[in-house]
Amino acid sequence: MHKTPDYSHYQTLHISRRGVDGGVLDIQMKAANGKLPTAGHAGHRELTEIWRDVGADDSVRCAVLRGEGLGFSGGGDLALVQDMANDFEVRTRVWKEARDLVYNVINCDKPIVSAMHGPAVGAGLVAGLLADISIAARSAKIVDGHTRLGVAAGDHAAIIWPLLCGMAKSKYYLMLCEPLSGEEAERIGLVSLAVDDDQLLPRAYELADRLAGGSQSAIRWTKYALNNWLRQAGPSFDTSLAREFMGFAGPAVREGVASLRERRAPRF
Repeated sequence: MHKTPDYSHYQTLHISRRGVDGGVLDIQMKAANGKLPTAGHAGHRELTEIWRDVGADDSVRCAVLRGEGLGFSGGGDLALVQDMANDFEVRTRVWKEARDLVYNVINCDKPIVSAMHGPAVGAGLVAGLLADISIAARSAKIVDGHTRLGVAAGDHAAIIWPLLCGMAKSKYYLMLCEPLSGEEAERIGLVSLAVDDDQLLPRAYELADRLAGGSQSAIRWTKYALNNWLRQAGPSFDTSLAREFMGFAGPAVREGVASLRERRAPRF
């Protein structure tokens, strides 16, 4: 038996238990200034690490990931992006975290349910779409904004978008940074379910309870086998991540950050 991890050190995640015997771990990304959860230095690291703890916690049978405030996730903090552009050591560290975030979610043996409302962008979206059951509110706004920032769509896109919704849709949404509603994301197969906004959490908790009440060996081994499709895409993912982080050292990202700060269209 593994020792139950100490979740109290997480500063950007609110973690609680629910369900029978507390078997469902409820993970809420905290909103900055009451608005949207954003991935700064600490948030990016903690969203990477939490899945190792979930996997090591024998008392957990399922995890639910959700956001606080106005949306699921607001993407990377611009100060973090600036530090990545300016500092090789920061860039290298965040590259490792970005790699580990994807593989930690894939390799976590417990089933994960995501509940996405409002904007769903950046590191939060990585975990949201890699979750075993992804649920979006119909009005959710899913955006992969990498090319708008001036870097390649790394993170999770190459490893799972083509498998979920096909290459044609993947290229359309990833190269143009087109937003998708939760309803459209369900239509093209990018998410498992789209539900009315007021049903998002009830549905997520219902499915988490069902997963927690099922045969744990059967569910976990099914996840492991299915995720071999994602492991096979590892080389494509590694390439996309390398190209993304090459971009963080280039000139385009500086214009991307400046345009976001100044709330204008970029001039690449």
